[in-house]
Amino acid sequence: MGKLALAAKITHVPSMYLSELDGPRKGTRQSAIDGHYEIARRCKALNVDTIIVFDTHWLVNANYHINCAPHFKGTYTSNELPHFIKNMPYEVHGNPELGKIIAKVCNEQGVETLAHDDTTLAPEYGTLVPMRYMNPDLHFKVISVSALLTVHYLNDSARFGWALREAIEKEYEGNVAILASGSLSHRFAQNGTAPDFAHKVWSPFLESLDHSVVTMWKNAEWKTFCEMLPEYAAKGHGEGFMHDTAMLLGALGWSDYDQKVEVLTPYFGASGTGQINAIFPVSPQTGEAVPGPQASVENGSLVYGKSRL
Repeated sequence: MGKLALAAKITHVPSMYLSELDGPRKGTRQSAIDGHYEIARRCKALNVDTIIVFDTHWLVNANYHINCAPHFKGTYTSNELPHFIKNMPYEVHGNPELGKIIAKVCNEQGVETLAHDDTTLAPEYGTLVPMRYMNPDLHFKVISVSALLTVHYLNDSARFGWALREAIEKEYEGNVAILASGSLSHRFAQNGTAPDFAHKVWSPFLESLDHSVVTMWKNAEWKTFCEMLPEYAAKGHGEGFMHDTAMLLGALGWSDYDQKVEVLTPYFGASGTGQINAIFPVSPQTGEAVPGPQASVENGSLVYGKSRL
C-alpha cells in the first residue's frame, strides 16, 4: 500500500518572499529557501507524489478540514501582512482521492473531519509559501490541512496525525510527505518595533525555550516533549497553538517516536518568532502511544480552559 516517506517541521515566513525581491530584505532568507529546496529534492528522490501541509494560517472554529480540490491557481495577498506578501502568483495540483480517504479514516478513529474537493477555497500562505520553493514545476500534488485550531484538543490533533498515516499506509497507493508548517515560539514583535526584530526573537525567555526544544528534538526526547507540548504551546506562544506539531508527532508515533531530527535550516528569528526547517525521520510505529480522540468522548462536560490541552 502507501508509504509515509518524509516528515518535517518547516518555516513559512513571509520574508522568504521578500527575500526574492529587490530591496533591503533581498537575500536575507536564502537559508530558509535552501532548506525548502532540499526537502523538495529529498521528496523527489523518495518518489513522493503528494505533499500534505498542516497549515497554521488556515483558521477554523469547528472540526478538522482538508482542502483537497483538484487544482489551485490564483494571485495571493496576505490579509495578515499585505505589505509582505502582495500579488504573489501560485498554482498547485491537488489530490481529492487522498483527501477523502484521510477524512474517512479520521472519522473512523473519532476525529470529526471534512474533506473539501468541490470548493473555491484557496490555500493560505502556510501552504503557498513552501510550495513556491518546493513545487514550482508542479511535480507534487498538494493537500492543505487546517492547523490554526481555536477550540480544539491537542490530543485530537495527535490522533488526526496517526489516522492520516494509517490512511496513507493502508488505503492509498503512493508515497506521501507531511509538513508541519509553523514556527516554534510565535510572539510577534510589538507594533512599532517590527523593524528592530526582523531577525530576532521577541524575548530571551522564548529564544531559550525554543533552543531547549530543538535540543530535545536532536536528542530524541519525545516522551518529555509530548508531555510538555500543551504548556509549551501556551507559554511559548506556539503558532496555531502548535496543532501542526501535534499532528506531525501523532503521525510519527507520539511519545514512542524514536528518531533524532536533522536540522536543515538552523533556528533563526523572524519578526519576533522562532523558525526552523527540520527533517523528522519516519520510523515504524504501532500507534499505541498516540492519544485517543477527546472531543468525541467528552460526554458534554466541558472543563473550562481545557481546550487545546
